[in-house]
Amino acid sequence: MKRSDKRILTTHAGSLIRPPEVADFDVARRVGQPVDETAYDAALQRAVADVVHKQTDVGVDVVDDGEFSKSSWGTYINQRVSGFMHDPNRQVPINYRGRDADRFAAFFDSEAAGRNARRRNGADVCVEPIVYTDTHSIQRDIQHLKSAATAAGADEAFLPVVAPASAAFNAINDYYATDEEYVHALAEALRHEYLAISNAGLLLQVDDAVLANAYDHLMQHGREVYRKWAELRIEALNHALRGIPADRVRYHLCYGSWHAPHMADAPLEDIVDLILRVNAGAYSIEAANVRHEHEWRVWEDVKLRDGQSLIPGVVTHHTLTVEHPRLVADRIVRYARLIGRENVIAGTDCGFQQGAGTERVHPTVMWAKLQALAEGARLASQELWPD
Repeated sequence: MKRSDKRILTTHAGSLIRPPEVADFDVARRVGQPVDETAYDAALQRAVADVVHKQTDVGVDVVDDGEFSKSSWGTYINQRVSGFMHDPNRQVPINYRGRDADRFAAFFDSEAAGRNARRRNGADVCVEPIVYTDTHSIQRDIQHLKSAATAAGADEAFLPVVAPASAAFNAINDYYATDEEYVHALAEALRHEYLAISNAGLLLQVDDAVLANAYDHLMQHGREVYRKWAELRIEALNHALRGIPADRVRYHLCYGSWHAPHMADAPLEDIVDLILRVNAGAYSIEAANVRHEHEWRVWEDVKLRDGQSLIPGVVTHHTLTVEHPRLVADRIVRYARLIGRENVIAGTDCGFQQGAGTERVHPTVMWAKLQALAEGARLASQELWPD
């Protein structure tokens, strides 16, 4: 994994807004229309080539495929494994909005919330053994990204995969005897993608919003309840990562990217020790939105291990306003002075389109934010490497 040893490198959290050519296939699938898979793969290849070129053009160093092939950042895995069936009459036991669901009930019932926090009715229920069955999709995604990155001259490329804690987050276990068996079965299925990406020479990014999103709900039952729940899932993740060098792994944790009040978000200081238990070379965290920007202070006391990097979000999907490059630079410099310039890679808080049909900002705003990210990194580099 490249480090910021000569200048501040830039990257982002993964999901980018799909172009219409790919989005049309997503719409067809959602409404149950047949899809020509050959035509879809060809459209996907063109879209990935284009989006990788656009990332390098605006100054992003470490690029990805925009997660264009995934129905959702997390539940996409349900289409790649066996074992689940959808039950519209079941409800997931964890409320990922925490106490915000009560504090802001009127907001969540409003039209604005409906546009930005769409939820599918019911739950996916595990009724059979979880077995990884779809090897085509991950190999297709790997080849598309590698070809596009080479053609664009990208410095480095990563592919995101969901973490065990977040995989099938809208699911209920009815098959496995214990929660431990269920979580480890998910982890072993995900390991197929972890290994495929690592073996292909790409960086693996593990996405884990639910580790933080479950915090407020489970903490109401006691701190030990949340810690036990989270520690099991981190243990399963590390087991799934066995044999993969830590410096080939990025761990991305966010707080749920829907546009909502977020008063129920987990405080970083309460979960940072869990984050750093993951066997990764870099940790990507939300740091630019107004609920979490102050948490740079956590790194006054918490230290990375030698060779590890932090990827703080220095632009955010939470607002339509495009950050000024000077503000971006100031955020980067603040982290660099705390943990060392070589240990900072500038990133985004979260993705810009976490699932098909869920855009957080307009595509033109997204690209302007990524350009501000790159311009801010250049300003910060001039300040941090004055010679």
